[in-house]
Amino acid sequence: MKVAITGNIGTGKSTVCRIFESLGVQVYYADKKAKKFYLYPEVIRSVKQLFGNSVFDHEDKLIRSELAMIVFNDPVKLKQLNAIIHPLVLEDVFLWADKHAEQKYILYESALLFESGFVKHFDKSILVTAPAGLSMQRVLERDHITKAEFLARVKNQMDQSEKEKLADFIIPNDEKEALIPRVILMHEALSA
Repeated sequence: MKVAITGNIGTGKSTVCRIFESLGVQVYYADKKAKKFYLYPEVIRSVKQLFGNSVFDHEDKLIRSELAMIVFNDPVKLKQLNAIIHPLVLEDVFLWADKHAEQKYILYESALLFESGFVKHFDKSILVTAPAGLSMQRVLERDHITKAEFLARVKNQMDQSEKEKLADFIIPNDEKEALIPRVILMHEALSA
């Protein structure tokens, strides 16, 4: 079974995924895997055409902060970038899933699961949620960005309440109850 897991920035989906991994579940991290595609000559060429040479250094290595500054402030540019990267990620995740076909289930972690429409390629979806103030606090501490930069990133994500209506399962990460038992319960349900 292919299970997708998502959550808005700062909800703790990576933490939840690490707990699943500790239980023996294979996890595909879309954002991390997508980084390798920025090394492909055809992707470098396409990204330069859209955003200019300034988003790469003199060795053609992506300057993520430069690209982020552009796309998180321009939804059209973000959509254009996703049109380059998302098909490559989707093809890669299916090849990866085939290698783990003996597993009861695998997890695909993606911040933009619903926004990208990728959810239709998976059997089930899990949403990790957290209160907005807590999410912001986590990201400001983790990424050392300003509140304005955080808000620019959030505006490119579907509202959490909308995602709650679309998800098959929800794991609250609100620091009110221990997270590990919640993940274990979900793992047991998916393994049944």
